[in-house]
Amino acid sequence: MTSPFRVRRLVVKVGSSLLVQPDGNVRKSWVDSLTSDLRRLRMRDTEVIVVSSGAIALGRRVLGLPAGTLPLEQKQAAAAVGQIRLAAAWADSLAVHDLPAAQILLTLDDTEARRRYLNARSTFAALLAQGAVPVVNENDTVATSEIRFGDNDRLSARVAVMASAETLVLLSDVDGLYTADPRRSPDAGHIPVVDEITPEIEAMAGGAGTAVGTGGMVSKLVAARIATRAGCSVVLTRGDSLHPLNAAEEGARSTLFRAKASPHGARKHWIAAALGVSGVVVVDEGAARALLAGSSLLPAGVRSVEGRFERGDAVLIRSLDGRDVAKGLIAYDAEDAVKIVGLRSHDIERTLGYRGRDELIHRDDLVLL
Repeated sequence: MTSPFRVRRLVVKVGSSLLVQPDGNVRKSWVDSLTSDLRRLRMRDTEVIVVSSGAIALGRRVLGLPAGTLPLEQKQAAAAVGQIRLAAAWADSLAVHDLPAAQILLTLDDTEARRRYLNARSTFAALLAQGAVPVVNENDTVATSEIRFGDNDRLSARVAVMASAETLVLLSDVDGLYTADPRRSPDAGHIPVVDEITPEIEAMAGGAGTAVGTGGMVSKLVAARIATRAGCSVVLTRGDSLHPLNAAEEGARSTLFRAKASPHGARKHWIAAALGVSGVVVVDEGAARALLAGSSLLPAGVRSVEGRFERGDAVLIRSLDGRDVAKGLIAYDAEDAVKIVGLRSHDIERTLGYRGRDELIHRDDLVLL
């Protein structure tokens, strides 16, 4: 079996208890060791995304807020202060390895509203193509109790799905899944591999972990379910030692939640089976042949556009003889799509007044029928 660390794209989730010391300061030596691990992955062409907790924990100390649960407005205030320090810690440490850091703040709506989802997905792709390391956190300064992820385990799974990552690594204060809480049950057995998250597996989850973080084994299983269903394997391992990714790859105890499909295959299945169509794009014979050969759909090959749709909606791609060739997520709304029918990509900006995507439907967002 291929190592879950030898992949094209990997997401690593870092919890507050790993990154922030009890006195409220960043564990600099630990962060530096992790960014060294990330540099090693980048050197072998694995793109990396970090999902990092810690903003509230860092801001709490600066504002002098008490220990324990905080009301939402104080959490948001602490996040506003702590996010600056969190971003600086990552940027400074990554810069040592000549890795540009990028900050992305997300809310749950950004991963569920299709237009925002596509915008965020495109941003991740652009940053990774330029060699940057996106550092993601929940946008705690504006999120409300109704739209919060609640913990960064689930956020990291959503990010992994959004970015089509093959592996998500959850760095935690436990070294995997056990048959019971090992801190309370000395006879608890470690489970190295989970092929399917069954009710029996779910029953093994305990409560929340350390006082600094908000996640527990329940949230980690939820994250694993989200990710594995979308074709992303999940590695749950202890992260409090230096160079935790190196240690995990070299055999440190962990639990691997196996994905049953690739991210590419899972995304194609979602487009084909789960989305209703809002319009039809009719293409010429050359464009139809190009699609069958694996190309994206460019405006130059389009003859007409039918229906009312927004950017990110699913549309059918139909040949001139009436065959439904493909289905995909369109990069323009109906009004703009009509305006660029038949145009070369370099003419789009002059026609629309802005620089959109070259493709009407990118091949990653398209499935043949």
